[in-house]
Amino acid sequence: MVATADAKRHAAKIVRRLKAAYPDAHCALEFQTPLQLLVATILSAQCTDTRVNIVTKNLFKKYPDAEAFAAAKPAQLEKAIQSTGFFRNKAKNIKAACTDLVEQYDGQLPQDLDAMVRLAGVGRKTANVVLGTAFGMPTGVVVDTHVGRLSKRMGLTQHSDPVKVERDLMELVPKREWIDLSHRMITHGRRVCTARKPKCDDCTLADVCPRIGVKD
Repeated sequence: MVATADAKRHAAKIVRRLKAAYPDAHCALEFQTPLQLLVATILSAQCTDTRVNIVTKNLFKKYPDAEAFAAAKPAQLEKAIQSTGFFRNKAKNIKAACTDLVEQYDGQLPQDLDAMVRLAGVGRKTANVVLGTAFGMPTGVVVDTHVGRLSKRMGLTQHSDPVKVERDLMELVPKREWIDLSHRMITHGRRVCTARKPKCDDCTLADVCPRIGVKD
């Protein structure tokens, strides 16, 4: 999508409306350290945040830091996270990522996008979540299923691929809004702009949203 003046004005209206509707929107994953957010985000793939928060409550007590995760026995780690789904692959990635953190970064998360995405199981979305939410660094726009769906419905992108959606949003929206925009779109997607039956009549964006793909 070409970031024309009209497209930017349209995006600005959406940003303002969402900011007014959800001024306190934040990451639903519960964490106390950047590492905990990284692990929780890896676990959240194909799993609800509510389930992840239930699992991590005990998980973080058993594995309090990168060293503990790196030293974890695979079978025990798999059992601890089994209810999040795809647990074998998630356990493998968490252990490998934490091993890299211990060996290369003294157990601390690097505050750099390129370094983050080199960790096992960490893609651009996960890196953006951690850097934005834990460190306040707007390295990009987090595009999950909600953000991707809403962006297309609202006419902010024509793409479905998360990387292309993120690129369009980064061109349309000022960098200072990137972190909060993701949280607000996710909240809006859960409460109002749902996948199957969006509540368009009750939506704060009703008069500016083109409702692309929404069936009457």
